Amino acid sequence: MQFRQQALAKLQSPEELDLPVRLARPQGWLALGVTVVVMAAASVWAVTGSVASTVSAQAVLTHGQGSYLLQSPVTGQVSSVLARQGQRLPAGAPVLKVRTAQGDATVRTVAAGRVTTLAATIGQIIRTGTDVAAVEKIAHASDPLYATVYVPAENAAAIPAHAPVDLTVSSVPTERYGVLRGHVKSVDRVAQSPQSIAAFLGDSQLGEQFTRKGRPVAVLVALDRSRSTRSGYRWSTGGGPPYRLDSMTLASGSVRLADQRPLDWLLP
Repeated sequence: MQFRQQALAKLQSPEELDLPVRLARPQGWLALGVTVVVMAAASVWAVTGSVASTVSAQAVLTHGQGSYLLQSPVTGQVSSVLARQGQRLPAGAPVLKVRTAQGDATVRTVAAGRVTTLAATIGQIIRTGTDVAAVEKIAHASDPLYATVYVPAENAAAIPAHAPVDLTVSSVPTERYGVLRGHVKSVDRVAQSPQSIAAFLGDSQLGEQFTRKGRPVAVLVALDRSRSTRSGYRWSTGGGPPYRLDSMTLASGSVRLADQRPLDWLLP
């Protein structure tokens, strides 16, 4: 009742009828203006802006042609090992001698390269098709290194040509020397099986390791060259490590995907 009497008293005061009506305070107009500006900016960004994203995956440093597993063409006992690990050999070079029922046989390289693994020892009994060595296909010591990044298949289509790649190399302390720089050279069209990865890298264990979460797609990354670093490649810190990089070194690659518009997230 008290509030009603006060309202009736105000209506009976004719001197207050001609006062202007205050719709909002200045603080209210300021808040409204800021809200409108923010919403307009967000709408423009949703239409014209873009969002950068990356995908991380396991990688390995290799030479461009990869490696191959050298298999014994005969069954018998290894009588001598003619090559040593790390040695570069031409095509057709002898690697092992095997004593068979028909006499001695020689296991030779299929293509020129560097022996990265010797799996056979003197006195060992091997069968036809046994893996006796892994040979990396490299003709010259100056051949550049590449990185092969095994990206999940669902992300492969979003990788643009020449996309930048940052590589964290297992043999290089990242906090001191940074990451290795590179760019996408090519993206395979088919997913890799453990067997195909093992055939390319010459290592069946890596084939199993890289496919534990499904069959990935191989992305070949060209490493950015630099004449001012000891390794011969460009690093995020400038100088990089004071030593050269070896092939078959494991790494982790971060590949930048194609930019995506925020509006695409809202569209079906």
